[in-house]
Amino acid sequence: MRKTTLIACGLAASLLGIGAAASQEGAAQGDTSKMRIALTDGFSSNSWEQSAWNSRNAVADQAVKDGVIKEQKIITGNDDPVQQITQLQNLVLEGFNAIAIDAASPTALNGGIKDACDAGIVVVVYDSLATEPCAIKLKVDYHDYGVQETEYLAKKLGGKGNILEIRGVAGSQVDIDISAGINDTLKKYPDLKKVGTVYGNWDGTITQKQVGTILPTLPQVDGVVGQGGDGFGAYQAFKAAGRQIPTIVMGNRQDELALWKEMKANGYETYSISSMPGMSTIAFWIAQQVLAGKKVPNTVNVPLLAIHDDTLDAWLAATAVGTAASPHYTKDDAVALMDASAAGKSGSDLPQPKVPQ
Repeated sequence: MRKTTLIACGLAASLLGIGAAASQEGAAQGDTSKMRIALTDGFSSNSWEQSAWNSRNAVADQAVKDGVIKEQKIITGNDDPVQQITQLQNLVLEGFNAIAIDAASPTALNGGIKDACDAGIVVVVYDSLATEPCAIKLKVDYHDYGVQETEYLAKKLGGKGNILEIRGVAGSQVDIDISAGINDTLKKYPDLKKVGTVYGNWDGTITQKQVGTILPTLPQVDGVVGQGGDGFGAYQAFKAAGRQIPTIVMGNRQDELALWKEMKANGYETYSISSMPGMSTIAFWIAQQVLAGKKVPNTVNVPLLAIHDDTLDAWLAATAVGTAASPHYTKDDAVALMDASAAGKSGSDLPQPKVPQ
């Protein structure tokens, strides 16, 4: 999977300044030891979200231990925007100074976000974006995610073949953007035909069931594009149906990477791409830095993580079972992204994910 960042009006707006020109280089050193930072995640515990929670907890718990902040908290909305709205309202009432949000809907939380902004709370919306305009974005180019994986298949298949699209959680901005990137790119290749679409919810078990259901209605499938968390389930569905295994673009989950390594020994070729669960820690550090007095740009760009043959072994070794590949972001790493974004950098010009050693 994965998101955009909004920083609140009122107090937060005065901290932010206006636009990239008002940003400053380096970390702010203001005292945040009495501050409390929460996270509400609108999605259930798929491997990407679990990795995001693990990363966020490790960083935020250490920040509490080190006296950087007073308290941190994580709650999940279980794919239910209504539940997440209630969570957001409760966090505002509990008096948290900053709230990070992985939004279950691009619009449903806007009223609650605006209320938090008006209360002077720093709001950071990451991964799956909300559209409330009261401040800045932590932005991954999910449209480019779809473009990159479709271009890979177009090159590998010589611009000709049948494609199955596996989508994510219906209605989320991540799903909308990745699918748009896939379908916009397919228009360039008239002989690369999409023959089916299913929703896998970024979950291998759901994907296997949905792909297994549609496969009897499909002709030969030459390539599969997805959104992460669906590669292993897609493989299992094709295998169970006795169908030829197509080129499946993987999504950086440990089971996908392990499957790729196993099949690679027999000549199977693919690559893997996804957003990074560690962006939850970037959202944490943005909130902390705004509370500390740093002026940040209205949009902080975050790169995608692409894994190729030559980096597969390193990323697989560094990715625990049940999680997704992601670098660990320190405060300095997050500040480097803030400053690069302030300088107008994006995509390949950003500081890139470090390959594990």
